[in-house]
Amino acid sequence: MRWLLVLWISGCLFLSSIRQFAVSQERKVSLLFAGDAMQHLPQVHSAKTENGYNYDSCFYLIKDNIASADIACVNFETVLGGKPYTGYPTFSSPDEFASALKNAGFDVFFLANNHAMDGGQKGLERTIDVLDSLQIKHTGTFKSPHERTLRYPLMLIKNGIRIALLNYTYKTNGIPVKNPSIVNFTDTFLIKKDIGTALRYKPDIIIANMHWGEEYLTYPTTEQRKMAQFLINNGVRMIIGHHPHVVEPVSVYRKEKEPANVVYYSLGNFISNQQHPHTEGGMIAEIVIRKTSDEAPAEIESHAYSFIWVRKYRDKEKTNYVLIPTTLSRVAITPPFSKEEKETMEKFTEHAEKTVQKTVP
Repeated sequence: MRWLLVLWISGCLFLSSIRQFAVSQERKVSLLFAGDAMQHLPQVHSAKTENGYNYDSCFYLIKDNIASADIACVNFETVLGGKPYTGYPTFSSPDEFASALKNAGFDVFFLANNHAMDGGQKGLERTIDVLDSLQIKHTGTFKSPHERTLRYPLMLIKNGIRIALLNYTYKTNGIPVKNPSIVNFTDTFLIKKDIGTALRYKPDIIIANMHWGEEYLTYPTTEQRKMAQFLINNGVRMIIGHHPHVVEPVSVYRKEKEPANVVYYSLGNFISNQQHPHTEGGMIAEIVIRKTSDEAPAEIESHAYSFIWVRKYRDKEKTNYVLIPTTLSRVAITPPFSKEEKETMEKFTEHAEKTVQKTVP
């Protein structure tokens, strides 16, 4: 009897060690994506100080959420072209704006958007140089074909999970891209080739960040839906959309009841001074990727979203811009919300939630 007891105990210990080993092999990475980070001229004036520009007050209420992600990404919809600083229609923003986004917790800037050439070739190159000097990862624009070959697709490894990031834009507002500079344009032949290149690096997941769609339209165009299907058919698991400046629906495609592909058609604005309906805020995408072992395929464990709203209020000196998570307790907000502000934010949030839930065939 004693030897049976010893055998049973040994078997239990063996099974326990197997379970512990399996658990130890599991790894996760949390990803956060924000929408269009813009700099209209009133925002630049608001950030001006005696010693330069300071944007810390814009992000302090959302900073902890951004920093908590393993990898946080944002669409950097401006250029760092140097002085004189300009707003719409051709942007050139203070370098401190990029620093503030980094300090807020962002790790990756997407640069392929319709304002990428606002400062011409010089602006494109200077933007890349400044971001490199700040040690900010970026993708979508390049100073030369050689640089693109070395740095694209952008491969990130976090917690043992390999992520390939792609980034494309539909145009650059009619401003030509001069050699040797490169802006990634939405070309299916190019994208398919880039996906093939990415696959050689053995990624666990490929994520495409697309600057597409129609401005201020809260439902994806036929072209967006066709492009999303093309990307999915060619191995892209997640798609993050920018450009419309308003929130658009989120579509989830399942395989055996588990999410196989997720499309956030548009995150809307992250921070801006836009005045069009529904542009005063946007969506934050929060995603968790999991692998149960080295050999197991990556799984989309969760795909959540939340909303942020840009508060614009006037004090004695200037207009202030502060990002407000719409779920934040009003007690934490100073100065206190006015009744009109509260109603405006609630109206934005209600419309955004209804928009996100719309079905996209």
